[in-house]
Amino acid sequence: MTEWDGRGLPPVAQARVERAATGRLRTSLLTAREAAALGAVGFTAVGEVMGCVVEHIGWGGYGCGAYVGTGIGQIAYAPPTVTSGMGGYSGYAPYVDALYYGYEVALHRMLLEAQALGADGVVGVRWTQERLDDNSNREFVALGTAVRARGGHRPAHLFATDLPGQDVVKLMHGGWMPSGLVIGIAVAVRHDDYYTRQQARSWSNVNMEVGGYTELVTYVRADARVKFAQRAARQGGDAAIVSDMTMRAWALEQAENHRDHVAESVVVGTALAKFHEGVAAPTDALMMLPLVGTDRRSKK
Repeated sequence: MTEWDGRGLPPVAQARVERAATGRLRTSLLTAREAAALGAVGFTAVGEVMGCVVEHIGWGGYGCGAYVGTGIGQIAYAPPTVTSGMGGYSGYAPYVDALYYGYEVALHRMLLEAQALGADGVVGVRWTQERLDDNSNREFVALGTAVRARGGHRPAHLFATDLPGQDVVKLMHGGWMPSGLVIGIAVAVRHDDYYTRQQARSWSNVNMEVGGYTELVTYVRADARVKFAQRAARQGGDAAIVSDMTMRAWALEQAENHRDHVAESVVVGTALAKFHEGVAAPTDALMMLPLVGTDRRSKK
C-alpha cells in the first residue's frame, strides 16, 4: 500500500465512500422529521459523511507585549488588550491560524466525501475539537449528512450548513439557500495591571466591575464577530445566521510579578444566499430554484 501524501481523502475514507456509493444502504444522521422535511423540497439523504485531521500546535505567537523591567522587578511596558486580529504574531495569531487550519481541513475532507457520493450539500454539520494526549495535539472533526436534489439542476459548488433540516427547509421557503459554513476565531490577551489586580483580588468584599477583564472579553468577542462577517462575505453570502458563540478565558503566569489573562472566542454559523426576491419562494419551484445561483459568481 502506498503511503498517503495528505492530499484528497485518506485511503480508508476513500474506500468507505466508494462502498457507500456502490451499495444500496444509505446512512444518515437526520431525524425522521428532518428527513421528511428535506424530502418535501426535493432533497434525499445519500450518506453520512465525515472529515477529520489531527494537528500538532506547538507555538502560539507573542502574548500581551509586557515585560519585566530590570532591577526593580516591575512591569516596564503594559499595552492594552492585544488581539490576534492585529496581525503579525501579536495576540497569539499563529495559534488562531492553526485553529482555522484544523477546522477548514476537516470541513474540506467532509465535503470531498459528499462529492464522492454525488451530493449537492451537507446539512446538520457538527464541528468538534478534542485534545488528545496533551494540549499540543488536537483532533478536528466535521460530521454531517450529505443530501442530493432530485431535480435536474446542480449547484455550482457544494453547500454546507450546521442548521437542522427543518430550518433549511424554512429558509428555502423564504427564498434563502445555505452557501457554506463559516467560523470566526479570535484570541485576546491582556496583562493584569495594578488596577485589574486590585479590582479582582479574592479577599475583597466589595462588588465592582473588573474593567480590565470586561475589556478583554469584549475585545475578543468583537474580533471573532468581525472575522465571522468577513468570511461569510467571502462565501458569497447575502446574510449569515450565527448558530453558536463560545468564549473561554484562562490565566497565564508568565513570570514573577507578570500575570496575563487570555480569552478565546469562536463564532460558528452559516452564510446564506438569496435566490428569490419575493416574500416567499414559489413552492412548486423549490426543487430547482435553490440550486441556481448559489455561487454568487454565476450572478455576474
